[in-house]
Amino acid sequence: MVLFLLTGINTESIAQNFDEAQYNALEYRLLGPFRGGRSAAVTGVPNQPNLFYFGATGGGVWKTINGGREWENISDGFFGGSIGAISISKSDPNVIYVGGGEQTVRGNVSSGYGIWKSVDAGKTWTELGLKNSRHVPRIAIDPTDHNIVYAAVLGNIYKSSQDRGVYKSIDGGITWKKTLFANENAGVVDLIIDPTNKRIVYASTWRVQRTPYSLSSGGEGSALWKSTDSGETWKEISKNKGFPEDTLGIIGVTVSPLNNQRVWAMVENKDKGGLYRSDDGGDTWNLVNSDRSLRQRAWYYTRVYADTKDADIVYVMNVRYHKSTDGGKTFNAFNAPHGDHHDLWIAPENSNRMIIGDDGGAQVTYDGGETWSSYHNQPTAQFYRVTTDNHFPYRIYAAQQDNSTIRISHRSEGSSISEDDWEDTAGGESAHIVVDPENDDIVYGGSYGGFLTRVNHKTGTVRAINVWPDNPMGHGAEGMKYRFQWNFPIMFSKHNPKRLYTFSQHVHITENEGQSWKIISPDLTRNDPEKLKSSGGPITQDNTSVEYYCTIFAANESPLVEGLLWVGSDDGLIHVTRDGGKNWENVTPKEMPEWMMINSIEPSAFDDGTCYVAGTKYKTGDFAPYLYKTSDYGKTWTKITNGINPEHFTRVLREDPKQKGLLYAGTETGMYISFDDGKKWQAFQLNLPIVPITDLAIKDNNLIVATQGRSLWIMDDLTVLHQLYTGNTSENRLFTPKDSYRMDGRSRDKSKTSGTNHPNGVITYFNLKDFNKEDAVSLTYFDIKGDTITYFSTKNKKDDKLEVKKGMNQFVWDMSYKGAELLDGMILWWASLDGPQALPGTYKVSLKVNDKNYSQTFNIIADPRAESTLEDMRKQFDFVKDINSTMDNAHQSIKKIRKIKEQLSAFESQYKDSETVKDLLEKSKKLKEDFTKIEEALYQTQNKSNQDPLNFPIRLTNKLGHLNALISMGDFAPTDQDIAVKNELTIQINVQLDAFNKLLSDEISAFNAAFNNKNLNYLFVEN
Repeated sequence: MVLFLLTGINTESIAQNFDEAQYNALEYRLLGPFRGGRSAAVTGVPNQPNLFYFGATGGGVWKTINGGREWENISDGFFGGSIGAISISKSDPNVIYVGGGEQTVRGNVSSGYGIWKSVDAGKTWTELGLKNSRHVPRIAIDPTDHNIVYAAVLGNIYKSSQDRGVYKSIDGGITWKKTLFANENAGVVDLIIDPTNKRIVYASTWRVQRTPYSLSSGGEGSALWKSTDSGETWKEISKNKGFPEDTLGIIGVTVSPLNNQRVWAMVENKDKGGLYRSDDGGDTWNLVNSDRSLRQRAWYYTRVYADTKDADIVYVMNVRYHKSTDGGKTFNAFNAPHGDHHDLWIAPENSNRMIIGDDGGAQVTYDGGETWSSYHNQPTAQFYRVTTDNHFPYRIYAAQQDNSTIRISHRSEGSSISEDDWEDTAGGESAHIVVDPENDDIVYGGSYGGFLTRVNHKTGTVRAINVWPDNPMGHGAEGMKYRFQWNFPIMFSKHNPKRLYTFSQHVHITENEGQSWKIISPDLTRNDPEKLKSSGGPITQDNTSVEYYCTIFAANESPLVEGLLWVGSDDGLIHVTRDGGKNWENVTPKEMPEWMMINSIEPSAFDDGTCYVAGTKYKTGDFAPYLYKTSDYGKTWTKITNGINPEHFTRVLREDPKQKGLLYAGTETGMYISFDDGKKWQAFQLNLPIVPITDLAIKDNNLIVATQGRSLWIMDDLTVLHQLYTGNTSENRLFTPKDSYRMDGRSRDKSKTSGTNHPNGVITYFNLKDFNKEDAVSLTYFDIKGDTITYFSTKNKKDDKLEVKKGMNQFVWDMSYKGAELLDGMILWWASLDGPQALPGTYKVSLKVNDKNYSQTFNIIADPRAESTLEDMRKQFDFVKDINSTMDNAHQSIKKIRKIKEQLSAFESQYKDSETVKDLLEKSKKLKEDFTKIEEALYQTQNKSNQDPLNFPIRLTNKLGHLNALISMGDFAPTDQDIAVKNELTIQINVQLDAFNKLLSDEISAFNAAFNNKNLNYLFVEN
């Protein structure tokens, strides 16, 4: 006899590909936070006071029908990403045009996906074209014909392009004609139709370019234009008398709807910038206000709006929003709830009704800005890097652009993830964040300017531990001792919990919590002086460290080998050290394009010579994905992008630490997955919206997704993907449920104001190869002895009905045993009829499809925070089970009492005039009185509404149910007094049940016998 021992399967050698249908029951869960991110496009609808729309930068299009109290995304399922313009037709408010790509071209700017149109107020959308527009900051619709529409196309902000200018359509966006073109480097940034004369259109063109190391605003092509023939031809009016004569930058323009000769232009110019006004339709201009607060950081703001009811009122957007009541001569400054204001819409019929877009999303006012709606109801936050801690439940850490860093629980003991479940933490808006491996309350976070803080959440203390605390604000990178990028990396060693790394152009380490730092590398960048100059110009400089270049942008340490450290720079170099920084080797892939930003590095958890790299070149106008893998410490590299859309540039790649060959990639346009170590990729979008993915983290078989415009998402069970590698995935299959914690919490229906909580229970996945309505499918949960706990079936009529479909299914068992029955109409005060929760231990689930069974065992784990022993939990379990048994017996008796009383009343009604049964009629009334006394002792029958118990005292089963609610509040054993009250109430209930049983056995039996002796044609049946 030959004995074969199977020691393992090398899944790496097997080309694995799984169809989405084999795992599509998995879902991403929106965590939040519900705290808005940047918006540069807002609008309302005339004469519909509660209806508004806004576009998020990265997060798609949102709609409110209740004045900003709640928002709903209306672009999901059609498009997403960054929104630059939203316009509603005045002639038909159901017609909406949307342009992709924001005008606020900051360092983390995202491009859009052309023009989209809805004719049903956002229920459905059609893609119209201008796919190469990249950035559409304005759309203007003819006020009488929504088929005539103008698009302001800024174009590609990274390189020269012919796809810029004003585009006009006369067929509802089916075809477009370019009617204004300044040059290949200047696109259109503002556009408005004269509200009093639709033939007159104003537009401004803007020369702007971003590179990885600079922002340039202004120059040839920046100008203000006017058309008097419905946009067919244009005349430059920025050369007219009074306008600045030297280099122009960004220009915002508006027209008073009360006096169309009054035109305002907000102008970026070095010496004569400010607010200009024309009172003759743009023929001549006057500088009316040059206050720098109106024009600071011009490229980021520069929007101007005319009031709809007063020709002297004008608004200018900037850090604050500014309002003038004297035609622009003087301004008062105000803040909406967030600040950094970008767009404004003023209702034509009521100028006190407005919506503003800012770095916190969109807010609505009905009183001219005295009060605004909240931005803490919009899950449009833009996040950078993401990490986790070892707390239970573990928390997720990320930095929100234009806001604070946060740490947020991945699940809660409530019904959702609310503001109670997150808080600020270390660092600032652009941070990498790391948590002390030995103390979850000590957190380190960075931000721009080399800012680095240590926060102790337990004590509330904050300490700045900058590597070199020399504030570089406003300076170019060339003079910096250490070049810390806007988003510079920070990390702890995976092997030495005292060693904290951070990165400039060098690798810095501390082992004393930042008291001192040591450099362990040379400059690991190209250090090109031509790319280390001040950013901005030719008018305004802008140095925040976003454009600091030749810096280390990504780094990671091998989880297998201490001192094996990989480092990647934003100027396209990859270095590795295998001895903790003593020696460094340049292992940059020879075939990789130069000047690649190395955005993430992922050393393998299975092989110390293997590492994965994600790079981007989008800031040079190259939107291609770049992913590389090495298996020999960087000596050779393989590009692994097969299957990824050629314009979905890649930001991050993560390896599944439990399943070799399983990779996840985050791109500008969503998620991808590879089951074969990068040989082939496929979309992994599922229910995730189209949004830029900035980072990924894997924790406890959960996949955490940081987005740039839709907050944080999480996939709760990667073990389903792991199990695809074994077994026949195309047949009926029951997957092994992952370990489930015995803890409080529940997941309610998706909310518009808070994140979705983790399902509380045993998440069970199963695949049905085929399913017909005639098929019987059931799930049964057993304890380890094989005793049935609960059963769910497609054949159940109402209770415990199992809803299934062909393919992958998900079902969540809440870990509860059967409780007592709540009868129809019962009003109980603070009582629980729930059965006990399953104890920690091993259980079994069985899937039955017709006559075939599939079984898996699974574990329920105690809450690590629980103070109770397993024996305590068992005492609680038995206590609750006994309570429910007593309550259920009582309620079943009440159900029988009610049925008997119905039958007795029916008997009385039928024979009310019969002398033959006069004695039985009297007996029937007496029986009803006796049964009623028992029912009323068990339950307060006068309670008909929820607060009636305040008037009509609760009875025995309510009291016992209240004890059940109290004892179930934690994992504790019952107190002595719990036991005493339970025993007392149980005795009292049993007295009533004994009386009920005696009535049944003696009085009802006698009544039936007497009834039958009279040979009547009405049969009384006990039920």
